[in-house]
Amino acid sequence: MIRLLVLDVDGTMTDGGVYYDSTGNELKKFAIKDGAGIVLARAAGMQVMICTGRECEAVRRRAQDLHIDYLFQNVHDKAAFLSRFMAEHSLTKQDVAYCGDDLNDLTAMALCGFVACPADAAPEVKARADYQCPQRGGEGAVRGAVEHILRTDGRISSAAKKAARALCAARWKRSCCGTAACLPPLKKPLAQRFDGCG
Repeated sequence: MIRLLVLDVDGTMTDGGVYYDSTGNELKKFAIKDGAGIVLARAAGMQVMICTGRECEAVRRRAQDLHIDYLFQNVHDKAAFLSRFMAEHSLTKQDVAYCGDDLNDLTAMALCGFVACPADAAPEVKARADYQCPQRGGEGAVRGAVEHILRTDGRISSAAKKAARALCAARWKRSCCGTAACLPPLKKPLAQRFDGCG
């Protein structure tokens, strides 16, 4: 059973583009669907690591927003780093899943029991992957990988329920009972809210 999900950033959590604002700050676009997938992974009991060869404040901010367990930037030898991490945390190959898209991920992928990649990954990565997500990098590939893992090992249903409660609690800043009572009152009756819809 997967206990740790390792994620690459550029081309996996993002579309691989690098954007700069007028002051030279690097910006990245992240998919909300991937964030929901990470919440789902954590609800299933997985820890999540971001391991990237670049450093960017946007990645730190995204990791903080998603309560990522481990964030490691400027990692130039991902395999050596991951090997040490796994030894220090008593993780076996079968405990670790990896989702990445490019050649610099291949040696780290060899250490993991399950490997996923986005639909637009490098051909060499696609050949190595156990699962090719139908989504492209930055467009929900992380969520696709998480859902595949959890469907395969039977954790999807219980994880989805826990994730829904966690998202509800985060939104309304209180514990969620899992019922309609957690929804805020509607300002208008439903019939009025959907007036004019086909």
